[in-house]
Amino acid sequence: MSVITFTPDPPLADGADAGIFVQGVHTPVQLIEDSGVWIHSAGSAMLEQPAYILEKETYWTWLIVETGRVTLEHKESKFELRKGECAVLPLRVSSCRLHHAKDARILWLTIDGPLATNFLGEMNSLTTAPAKQGFLPSQVILTQQIVQVLVRHAGTGDASFQLGQLLWGLLAAHSGQSVAMSATLSHEIARVVDALRRSEYRESFSLADMAAISRMPIETFRKRFSAELGLPPLSYLQFLKMERAKLLLRSGLNVRQTGIEIGMHDPYHFSKQFKQVVGMAPTAYLKHVGFQTNGKE
Repeated sequence: MSVITFTPDPPLADGADAGIFVQGVHTPVQLIEDSGVWIHSAGSAMLEQPAYILEKETYWTWLIVETGRVTLEHKESKFELRKGECAVLPLRVSSCRLHHAKDARILWLTIDGPLATNFLGEMNSLTTAPAKQGFLPSQVILTQQIVQVLVRHAGTGDASFQLGQLLWGLLAAHSGQSVAMSATLSHEIARVVDALRRSEYRESFSLADMAAISRMPIETFRKRFSAELGLPPLSYLQFLKMERAKLLLRSGLNVRQTGIEIGMHDPYHFSKQFKQVVGMAPTAYLKHVGFQTNGKE
């Protein structure tokens, strides 16, 4: 059985095209297995029908929209994923529905190992129901590479170390470390990324502030930053502020305290920005991921 299956809904007549599907399963070498977390499988799907039932085996799964858009539905949960956006499907969710899926291209990968939940916790991906997951353009590039490598070496451990490097690259990018769209950031842009990270995203750097750190003219800096990281500077900062906000909320801070910690002292403004990026208000987010405000499951 495939790890992930996309079944057209309703079933197709004979000769109809369900789409193009490729995937590979990874058999990690001992050293990677000893690390406690590894990529179990990955693949891509070019969807030719408007609706599918998505079924998966019992693995934590990231589902990324490479092109197009889809609406993901599971029980009472329903949300749209556009190009570059990601959803996380937890262990115990085995079936979802995809709507408005025609012409969408989907990437996916699954995570395994005794430390998989620790890794996913660092990625803000632990949830009891399907949920949108913050994802950067550089992480989409890394996922594309993961799929390409794993499909070429399916069923073996020949690419274990490369896959391990790409997996940790996903976490490094998510935590604000210097991961570029290609290989490494230029020195000027890395200086800015490191400054944002050192501040723990408490400060609201302006475009001029960032350009000054890079020692480049504002417009030159803006173009260079966008080219290397795939997002404009202020959008990148907002993304990382909201990812830090998720961690703070789950650690037990209330909405006001969380906003202050990321430099947003107006709770209304913080909640509005959080909902814009995450897709739900902070209080709804806590309920959705299965945590109470004291940080306990």
